[in-house]
Amino acid sequence: MIQFLERIAAKSASLALLCALAAALCAACGSSGDGEGGDAGSTLADVPDATPLTGTWPSFGVATTWQWQLQGTLNTSYDVDVYDVDLFDTPATTVAAIQGAGRRVLCYFSAGSSEDWRPDFPDFVAADIGKPLDDWEGERWVDIRSPRIRAIMQKRLDLARTKGCDGVEPDNVTAWDAKSGFDITPLDQIDFNRWLADEAHSRGLAIALKNDGAQVPWLVDWFDLSVNEECHFYEECDELEPFTAAGKAILNAEYVSSEQKAKSLATTLCPKAKSAATRTLILPLDLDDSFRVTCD
Repeated sequence: MIQFLERIAAKSASLALLCALAAALCAACGSSGDGEGGDAGSTLADVPDATPLTGTWPSFGVATTWQWQLQGTLNTSYDVDVYDVDLFDTPATTVAAIQGAGRRVLCYFSAGSSEDWRPDFPDFVAADIGKPLDDWEGERWVDIRSPRIRAIMQKRLDLARTKGCDGVEPDNVTAWDAKSGFDITPLDQIDFNRWLADEAHSRGLAIALKNDGAQVPWLVDWFDLSVNEECHFYEECDELEPFTAAGKAILNAEYVSSEQKAKSLATTLCPKAKSAATRTLILPLDLDDSFRVTCD
């Protein structure tokens, strides 16, 4: 996950970069010729024209309600539309049981990092592993440009299909805006994220865009919903508005350290969440269901 300290440090740079790239895009639109930028990979004016894969997979409307739990004994008693659960730790029988209760299941995995506790960790090679993620021991960024990394992600998507997941929530798809140890450009990230979406859709799986608000204009057509962390706290919810404009859900989590703080925050946060049409939960950072306050 993009963690607290890292995102504070990155936010100013991210916003400045987006403004510069947007200006380059506008300049390119007004020029003659094919609209390509000068230095390939340096500006979003260079984003290639592309069309998302078409087909049939689940959709998630703006009113979608949800529960997000990645650790601890899974509590399946909430009356929500969607459960977001760990791909590796959740058995197919549990996925089926949730669906049997009339709910959908998103399966979480990291698409941009290696985690040394995962069963497929031996598939990663040292050359593709970069710097650690802040505050997450055993987790490191990976080189999303590597064919080996893409092959691992294809296997994870296959696992999601085998387990019967309705969709996936690939995490850590923001290496372009992080200290990953690799020279990942904004174009590299857009290419990877679009590739992930097409790969998911080719398997009949829906896919959520995790964070990456600055690149939403170039990704919203590929993704079926947004799963976001703390867009209200960081005042970034406006970046996600293209999802609601397209009739797609924004599932947002805000983090606090206790249920008491969650209930206190809800009094001021929930009116804002409803106004912004985000489906906001106030949760512990560990996502272990130790408490849950919803704005729905």
